[in-house]
Amino acid sequence: MASTMRPARPCKTVHKQEFDGMMQIGFAVPAMTVTPDLPRARRDVIADRLAAGHPVVAAELAAEFSLSEDAIRRDLRALAAQGLCRRVYGGAIPIPSHDRPITARLNEHPERKTALARAGAALVRPGELVFLDSGSTHVCMIEHLPEDADITIATNGVDVAAAALRRQDLRLLLIGGQVDPHLGGSVDAAAVTSLQQLRIDRCFVGVCGLTVEDGAMATHFNEVVFKRTLVARSRHRAALLSSDKLSAPVHYPFAALADLHTVVVEHDADEQLLRPLRDAGLHLLQAEPLR
Repeated sequence: MASTMRPARPCKTVHKQEFDGMMQIGFAVPAMTVTPDLPRARRDVIADRLAAGHPVVAAELAAEFSLSEDAIRRDLRALAAQGLCRRVYGGAIPIPSHDRPITARLNEHPERKTALARAGAALVRPGELVFLDSGSTHVCMIEHLPEDADITIATNGVDVAAAALRRQDLRLLLIGGQVDPHLGGSVDAAAVTSLQQLRIDRCFVGVCGLTVEDGAMATHFNEVVFKRTLVARSRHRAALLSSDKLSAPVHYPFAALADLHTVVVEHDADEQLLRPLRDAGLHLLQAEPLR
């Protein structure tokens, strides 16, 4: 006999969480009815504003959502714990993308990351030993590498290694020592020693800032020796740069502009920022936008 049951409606299950002074336990809410009154949805709204570069004020959010400032402060504490903002008196401010932990960056701007990753993967040649520095765009790059091309991936990044393991046609070398949870990889003395044992055909080094005067820069001082060693051990050096890194205020140079052979930038990168780099002789490629 044919079933007369209606198809299940999409729903979101809320597990024992407090909102508006009530406890909801295992309460199924249709996806279309989820509003910013629910803590998770409300935090997503706040996180989107922060990701767009806007600071938020607790008193203004409390008025907007008709909640107490204490409830909003709990939201901001939760977002700060995820590395999505920095709490300040009265509210929170965005954290620059290059300074957020990798766990907070992995799912940001997926289309832009994919465009950069595809352009970077197109540079790789069959038979190469390719080093991918720890970084969210390099994680994305793994799936776009040529198939069955006798490629070896070396990396210090945990998430990069995990992505490479899902490709049975890639060989994987995971190097390093203690993993820095912020970077998602190792850059300590053990990692440098491991790196010195490799002869790398092509590296994609993580660059958090790039200028004609200072060259390629890192956000954290403890990355400098590792990145300098990576550049020195690689025959061809490349970097994938999101547009925010072309004007990022970072402080730790590790390579001159002339040490980079190819830099891939976004399709809509600011030409005023690119022109001095081109004039200095840097080979720039602009990624094709996803359609």
